[in-house]
Amino acid sequence: MDSKAEFLEAAFHAPEAVAKYVDSPPIAVPGFADMQRMAALLLTERVQSHGRILVVGAGGGLEMKVFAEAEPSWEFDGVDPSPAMLQLAEQTLGPLASRVRLHEGKVDAAPEGPFDAATCILTMHFADFEERRKMLTAIRQRLGPQAPFIVVHLSFPQADGARERWLSRYAAYMVRPAVDAEKASQFRKAVDAYLTILEPQQDEALLQEAGFTNVELFYAGFAFRGWVSYA
Repeated sequence: MDSKAEFLEAAFHAPEAVAKYVDSPPIAVPGFADMQRMAALLLTERVQSHGRILVVGAGGGLEMKVFAEAEPSWEFDGVDPSPAMLQLAEQTLGPLASRVRLHEGKVDAAPEGPFDAATCILTMHFADFEERRKMLTAIRQRLGPQAPFIVVHLSFPQADGARERWLSRYAAYMVRPAVDAEKASQFRKAVDAYLTILEPQQDEALLQEAGFTNVELFYAGFAFRGWVSYA
């Protein structure tokens, strides 16, 4: 792949990739199911019955299904730029889709709110630094007072060879019967070239800059980090 656009097209628009997406996060993300469960528990701390939750990067529907099963009265607005991934979300949700409104696009395509919570899981690393700042600000503007925001993405130290080391660890973790070493190496190169990965301290600073408070790390899975903060 020669560009980020081609990488994203292959990952989230190509029919064969979309068809396999549901199986991909558990391969790439350590403790994926437990991370989702922790996120749901953090939401229940603040979101009351009949709460309304914004899900940024909703394609696939995996976290929305977990959240919808955790609280049967919550409703969701999900945004994603890939029509194919939104169709997959509908399939994943099944009957739960009646409580979900899906919007094609990025954060600006979401309703103004106010929402009782927001999540952005395994999405932010696809945005460059400036776009990430805008995304965080747009999410913050759509939240009600003290609403929780949960974000999870690739985040690890960068200096003195740390980036190379963590990318190699990330690729090594993916190797298993379904993913050979060559395929993992190719994916590692694409991640290095096309994703924007910051140091954890930078990620926390961006959350604070956007107006989020009480930023707390709740998940660390090898090369991934997850935070909860509040509007």
